[in-house]
This record gives sequence, structure tokens and C-alpha cells, in this order.
Amino acid sequence: MTVFDRALSSYSEDQCSWKGSGLSQQPGSVEQISLHCAEGSLDWLYPKGALRLTLSPRLPSGVVGPGGSGRSGPGHITACVKPAESFRGAQLYLERDGVLELLVSDRPDAQKQPRVRCFSRQPGERVALYLQATPHQDISRRIASFRYELRGDWNARLSLDSDPVSNEAGACRPCNDTEILMAVCISDFVVRGNIRSVVEDKDLQASVIKVSATRVFRQKYALFSGSGRLAKAGEIRTLLQCGVRNGAGSFLFTGRVHFGEAWLGCAPRYKDFQRAYQLAKEARQIPCELASD
Repeated sequence: MTVFDRALSSYSEDQCSWKGSGLSQQPGSVEQISLHCAEGSLDWLYPKGALRLTLSPRLPSGVVGPGGSGRSGPGHITACVKPAESFRGAQLYLERDGVLELLVSDRPDAQKQPRVRCFSRQPGERVALYLQATPHQDISRRIASFRYELRGDWNARLSLDSDPVSNEAGACRPCNDTEILMAVCISDFVVRGNIRSVVEDKDLQASVIKVSATRVFRQKYALFSGSGRLAKAGEIRTLLQCGVRNGAGSFLFTGRVHFGEAWLGCAPRYKDFQRAYQLAKEARQIPCELASD
């Protein structure tokens, strides 16, 4: 093993990501890797042999859905992987109780960018990701890279070709008052704003809602930003099949951040949120406080 190979085969300081080279692996060997975060990445340069990746996240209790809300129970984890556009040189499998299921194939140049792939792990179930290098004469330009996310609060009804932010039953159904108030408490972003436009991305089967945010109550990342004093700009994605259209008025947008992108959860008109919030507050049934207008 060269100094170059040793430098490449390493974990990130927080043990969320791994980067390595297949050049340092023995033929037929399987390198064991373990990552311990709710999100991170893996970069395998010059794939050769195989990798077996175990994801053992230290998830805080807050990421598990509240009891009685129809969400996942304790110990249930949903994981999603998003291959890089340049994913080459290996095939990615889900290993579940010793059985391999193909998630991402080694793609010829002509194929489109692969979609996000998701799977669920039940309590006590043995699950890992297995990367197998594919034979090539020239491996110099082949890198198998992907990002991963794990959550304990995504819906359990997810399949291998599902998207955790968009494939839940009734994803297009308007939220009721209880769901709106809970979304304010648990969402990655809570923003008041107006719809500037809606753009359809048929390749990704998503609608991109361009939002002018007049107040940002909470955001996990800098999703809504800008130099304007009165409003900040941002984008929110939702299922194309939901048929979102441009509409006048002020809305309260809530949702999840998925691989750095905002995905829509509940989005009531702001006046409807205020009504539900005030009624719950008077009945002392409000799940959390929000400094509303």
C-alpha cells in the first residue's frame, strides 16, 4: 500500500463519511466499513474487490416520530441513498438478512442520473450496504460515490424505489389542523411566504415551488436567503402528481430537508394556520409554541 492509498482510505473526523481507494485492496477481499451518523457520504475511487458498509446512526430521540401519530415506532429506521451523477465502476446492493437486492447498477454513460433509493430497517433486522466492483479494463476514471440519510420519523411504507418525502399515502392530501400544528413543531423548516411561480421538472417527477419568504421561523440549513429587507427567496419541491399551481395569498410552508433540498409537508394558508393555532392555544392543546403574528 502506498502513502497515497493510505491517505485516501480514511474516515471523516466525525465518522459520518468514508473515502478510500480500491487500489489498496487484495483481489477478492471485502473491506468492512461502519459509519455512525444520520447523514454522510462514501467515495470509492478506482473500485476493486468489494465494500460492506454498516450504518449505525446515533439518532437522537427527537428524530423518532411521536407516539400515536401513525409514524414509525421505536427502533424503526428508514435510509435513503443518492448516487452521484458520476457513479461508475461498482454496483450497490442492499444486504438484508444475507440476501442481496440491487439498488444502483454500474451505469453506462448514456443512462440518466439514478434516482434516490430508500429502504427500511425493522427492529432487530440485519441490514448493510454492499458495493461490488465491476470488471473494467480501465478503472482510472471510475468512482463510486453516494450520499446517505437515515431518519426514524419517515413513514414505514417505503419501498426500494420510493422517496421518503413524497411517497407516503395521501402525500397530496391537505393537512388537517392537528397535522398542521404538529408539522410546525417537527419540520426542518417553517416559513411564511408567497408563491412566486411553480416550475415542473418532469424528469424528476417534481414541482419546484419558488417562494418569497416574508418570515423564516425555522430552517435547518440556509434554504431561504437573500439581501432583501422584506423577503428572502427559496425553493420547495413536491410531487408532480400533486398538481401544485401558482396561488395568491400568504402561506405557511413546512417540510423536510432531503439531501440539501426542501420538500413540502403541510402548507396551509397563513390565516387558516392562525385560526387552528389560536383554537388549540385556547384549549391548551397546542403541541409547541410559535411566535405568530
